[in-house]
Amino acid sequence: MWIGWNEFDILLGDVRSLKAKRSVVRPLVAEMRKRFLISVAEVGDASLYRRTRLGVSMVSGDRSQIEETLNKVEEMVSRRPEVELLASKMRLVQSSDF
Repeated sequence: MWIGWNEFDILLGDVRSLKAKRSVVRPLVAEMRKRFLISVAEVGDASLYRRTRLGVSMVSGDRSQIEETLNKVEEMVSRRPEVELLASKMRLVQSSDF
């Protein structure tokens, strides 16, 4: 079994409050979940209104499927006009590594 995750450091565009931040982050998270059938959560920078960290993860028996999916998610995030992807950290581990 393979476990893969990616953490995105994101700068939000014209956002001036935490309420406005939610109006950008929630649709992005919902689209990722629906389109790629992965787990997604805001994992950091919750109190900063122009920054967020999103974590995505998935499990599969096939390493290449995880890599392909996580790369597509990263590409989708980087193409969104309302956000700027500052950094991305992808990790893959096999369950036998634990």
